[in-house]
Amino acid sequence: MKNAIVTGAGGGIGACITELAVNLGYRVAAIDVQPGSVNELADRLDNVIPLIADITNPESVKETFDAFGSVPDLLVNNAGLVRFGPLEDLAVQDFQDVVNVNLVGSFIVAKEAAARMKTAGSGAIVNITSMGGIHPAPGSGAYGATKSGLAQMTQLMSVEWGPYGIRVNAVAPGFIDAGMSAPFFKDKAVRRQRGGGVPLRRLGTAEDVAKAVMFLASDDAAYISGQEIVIDGGVINSVLAQLPREQQAGQ
Repeated sequence: MKNAIVTGAGGGIGACITELAVNLGYRVAAIDVQPGSVNELADRLDNVIPLIADITNPESVKETFDAFGSVPDLLVNNAGLVRFGPLEDLAVQDFQDVVNVNLVGSFIVAKEAAARMKTAGSGAIVNITSMGGIHPAPGSGAYGATKSGLAQMTQLMSVEWGPYGIRVNAVAPGFIDAGMSAPFFKDKAVRRQRGGGVPLRRLGTAEDVAKAVMFLASDDAAYISGQEIVIDGGVINSVLAQLPREQQAGQ
């Protein structure tokens, strides 16, 4: 049985990744900062070990990995934080909190996982970035900057850790009706507007993201490393399709 560690596993995309990993035969350490959600997940699913950690604290992360007791075959850096608001109004502490979780925390967890994977000579790390790290989303504060940084760090990790048999990739979700975005999409008008602007004409699901993550973890992706796969139904490439244009001859 393979072993996986998923951060931010208590709900949304993290919980979905955990469930799919279990269904694919993994024993999963479901890590979250809140005990209730991961305990409920462990009650519902076999082979889930609920663990609590502050990913911004290296000692807390090390203790959690030690408690899991197995070298992970897979790490999914899913834990994330957002503080909405215009940059000019954003408190410096809010900016720093997002950086500490999304970027520093992901580094701490990946570093701990890589040190253990190195002893095994293999492993896969999948970092959850964001479409917002590729194109700016007004009002999202530090979120996009941290996800852009995580994407670059993914490339660096793949270069430095590749010689030890460790593959590192990223998945960048777009408009996903789950997790931090779920409250936003409860508004029917927002759902219609956002979903209608996607070339595939629907919002994404947590399952869409989870399947991409587990593909990157699989042997089918054995020669893929340092890549960021955008899971957005094509919206990131559709800017010109949303803008008015003159009709060309023959149209």
